[in-house]
Amino acid sequence: MVGQRQCGAVVPIRQCTTLREMKEGDGARWRVVLACDGIPTDRGPQAVADIAEEFTHRPWHENVECRWSNGCLLLSAENDFDAQGLALMDEFSDAISACTAADFGYGIRLVSITTL
Repeated sequence: MVGQRQCGAVVPIRQCTTLREMKEGDGARWRVVLACDGIPTDRGPQAVADIAEEFTHRPWHENVECRWSNGCLLLSAENDFDAQGLALMDEFSDAISACTAADFGYGIRLVSITTL
């Protein structure tokens, strides 16, 4: 079984041979919400602005919202290819590393996935 280990369970990863195959799926769309814990409070507001700007260069994620709430960086986005949120999670991690001096420990967790 191809998958990624997450919380002790194997989560299957949908395999596609081309981006076109991914885009020509069944027409479903998802709204994925992620949270990043561990960003220092003094860096949170700037991280929101920088990560929101970074996602303007990733048009495959739509209706992107980034905000700081109770010491947690939240990112939500919609797309038609990421039913498990793994792609967004990977790109969120990349953006955090690129947009902050990631000299602190942080963790990203899935908050919710909604089928639209």
